[in-house]
Amino acid sequence: MNHEPDAMNSSDRTIQSDRSIRMEIDGEEIEFYPLEQVRLSGVDYLLVSDTADGDGEALILRDLSEPDSSEALYEIVEDDAVLEAVGKIFAEELDEEGIELQ
Repeated sequence: MNHEPDAMNSSDRTIQSDRSIRMEIDGEEIEFYPLEQVRLSGVDYLLVSDTADGDGEALILRDLSEPDSSEALYEIVEDDAVLEAVGKIFAEELDEEGIELQ
């Protein structure tokens, strides 16, 4: 597995701090706020928080969208090996910005 983040190749997938992602989980619509994104082994991942500012719960989402799709399709990453690999990259990225993941 390649652990080096690749550059994002689609400008419409760029993280914008004023945007949020809405997902339906267990019948409830929840809003998430993107913090970082990375490409690992050709797959795009987003680190999102349930709060726009301050401390909140974080999740890693896998982008399942087709490259030419106008709508994004995400799933919550639950695989421990993927969470560990992608989480390590996100932790390093955020550490450089002075943000600590717990």
